[in-house]
Amino acid sequence: MSVYSMTGFASAVASVPDHFGENTEDSDSSAASRRGASGGVGAEIRSVNSRFLDLSFKVSDEFRALEPVLRELLTQSFKRGKIELRLQPQRASDAFWPQPQTDQLHTLARLEGTVQNWLPKAAPLSVNEVLNWCRAAAPAAKLEEVAVEATKQAIEALIEARKREGKRLVGILQERIEGLRQLADQAAPLVPQAVQRQQERFVQKFQEALAAVGGAVNAEAAQERALSEAAAYALRIDVDEEIQRLKAHLDEISRLLKKGGECGKRLDFLIQELHREANTLGSKAAALELTQISVEMKVLIEQMREQVQNIE
Repeated sequence: MSVYSMTGFASAVASVPDHFGENTEDSDSSAASRRGASGGVGAEIRSVNSRFLDLSFKVSDEFRALEPVLRELLTQSFKRGKIELRLQPQRASDAFWPQPQTDQLHTLARLEGTVQNWLPKAAPLSVNEVLNWCRAAAPAAKLEEVAVEATKQAIEALIEARKREGKRLVGILQERIEGLRQLADQAAPLVPQAVQRQQERFVQKFQEALAAVGGAVNAEAAQERALSEAAAYALRIDVDEEIQRLKAHLDEISRLLKKGGECGKRLDFLIQELHREANTLGSKAAALELTQISVEMKVLIEQMREQVQNIE
């Protein structure tokens, strides 16, 4: 299964197959020249990251009734992300504007005359108003079907776009995972070296103290105390547990990326755990090299966090 990003954009246009105002008295050739070019509906979908599925619709008035259907389509296809759907009718070229029919014009003239008889100051109908009325007289159901089809096409395109972006994110995360593994391998042998140096330093300090007091303290007891202090110090700076947990988290992240699907929330949690282990390693650092490794780990983990926040 693929990993999907929550970021993407897609658009689609579905055309109305038949002309809304086609005159039945036209010749076959004239009707055929207009058929399939009466306009359509354009759909645009924009998607960005979000903790949950957040849907918004910016559609023209003729598509307001479709919102429940559109919401169901989006909910079935996406689990997370802030998604905005735009629907707009696509106006055809001048040659394919609605052709007012005789009965339509008679009806408009009669209605206009009635209104002006009662309201003498009422403005006469304009050409644009007449054409819009003829377009509105077309079957609304057909335009709604086209809008749903355009939305389905845009959803399919957005899924593919989010899939491509998800593949790119997986590549980035895998590079960071490999970098963290290498840093963990570098950190592991540094702890015994730091303990050995500190042990030698403790013994030297106790020997200097013995020399200062002129041998009043038993040498064996002093050395045993020095080694005991060194052992306690080793326990305080031991980061082997943190390194092992960090590697375990990296293994789980790799497994989730390979499995795919809806894994963004789990990845986000694991990134927090990685950051916790890197912080602990830095706080226990007994050598400058370990401190530098901790800082480099945090940089890589923060880069991973930025990418994981875009995964569904």
